[in-house]
Amino acid sequence: MSKSELEYTPKNAWETYTSEADRTAMDEMAARYVDFLSACKTERLVMNYARKRAEQAGFVEDFGADAVMRIQRGKTGFFARKGRRPLSEGFRLVGAHADAPRLDLKQRPLYQDTEICLAKTHYYGGIRKYQWLTMPLALHGVVVKRDGDVVRVEVGEKPEDPVLTVTDLLPHLAHKDMEKKVSEAFEAEKLNVVLGTVPLLGEGEDKPEKGARVKHMILGLLHDRYGIDESDLISAELQAVPAGPARYVGLDSSMIGGYGHDDRSSCFCALEALLDEPEPEFTQIVLLWDKEEIGSDGATGAKSLFFEYTLDELLESWEPDAKLSRVMMNGTALSADVAAAVDPNFKDVHEERNAAFMGYGPCFNKFTGHRGKVGANDAHPEFIGWLRSIFDEAEVPWQMAELGKVDMGGGGTVAKFLAIYGMDIIDVGMPVLSMHSPFELASKADLYATVRAFREFLRQ
Repeated sequence: MSKSELEYTPKNAWETYTSEADRTAMDEMAARYVDFLSACKTERLVMNYARKRAEQAGFVEDFGADAVMRIQRGKTGFFARKGRRPLSEGFRLVGAHADAPRLDLKQRPLYQDTEICLAKTHYYGGIRKYQWLTMPLALHGVVVKRDGDVVRVEVGEKPEDPVLTVTDLLPHLAHKDMEKKVSEAFEAEKLNVVLGTVPLLGEGEDKPEKGARVKHMILGLLHDRYGIDESDLISAELQAVPAGPARYVGLDSSMIGGYGHDDRSSCFCALEALLDEPEPEFTQIVLLWDKEEIGSDGATGAKSLFFEYTLDELLESWEPDAKLSRVMMNGTALSADVAAAVDPNFKDVHEERNAAFMGYGPCFNKFTGHRGKVGANDAHPEFIGWLRSIFDEAEVPWQMAELGKVDMGGGGTVAKFLAIYGMDIIDVGMPVLSMHSPFELASKADLYATVRAFREFLRQ
């Protein structure tokens, strides 16, 4: 073999997918993804989308069927299709999370100050607070009334809708702030969303006090539009997220910019792959979780027993004599989560030989964690070798990386919560720029290659 053949060089996805058929399929997939990302601003909306797509493909909630699904509390989803081999011999699972960083309204959010009505928030997940200031925000979520009636709220997405925003200090008066550390200059308690400025005037006993007139006007609007009062906000789940649709980015439209690539891109890719491979060798499973951005806790997070309970029930219908423990240990899984792409403006935080680049396909992370791999699932080389063989044979471009330089920082995924069952699992996802910001960037070619990779995995 020549020296060039002995060396390893990742393949560029744009150079791999050069045919007219591939480029057309890539553009069609990107268009579907832009629509998905624009519409699915919360985990509940992702589950609505997933349920609809699955139903159209014949998935049902009756576990006696060959293609089944279950949605937990509207925020976590399980989708499975029977393979040619029995479930006791294992499964191919792709797991992703549908939640994303955002601003959650507090349970008593409304207040008035300087004749402006605002809403208090508590940020969700890891954000850089300054990125959420002075930008258009939409409000999504549900309000549950005393009688159990669920009211759905969506404001700020239609062109005719008003949007919300969080204000910032003008530079003329920000001299002291500019001398502070970033962590000190932007206070979480100041991430307050502006709701309105028109006072409710009224007459006689209906005339509110001056310090609450604008708040009363906003309460009146909420009651007129949604039939709710202030106490109903105690049992609400309302999220302030970036308003407006995802967009193509670059003069060549090679990228997609929008809110929630992390990790809704993986949800989309997993569903596309699942629905495109209807006759698998092993049972296929797609799991879409909530709460990953805050540690995967709660009834809808990966730490819950939702997956275990659901698989146990499925096993009872499909193969009642099989042991759940054996099924788990025979399983193989992809923890589908995005990777940090090298940003040319911030190359110093990466070790480039072991970093992800946009346009080179899905990125595998053998381990995540931080400082000495703490909190990581560390994938076994036998599993990685098998994955290499199936992706290379299918001519799917892929790359291997880690999250930044050693001791620079780090992060975790849901992989370790599935690894406890003894299954093989590794992290994989699209490289993303500006991760956790209100406007993340991803490559169309990486999206296409990631779906191809997931499809090859699920069809084995």
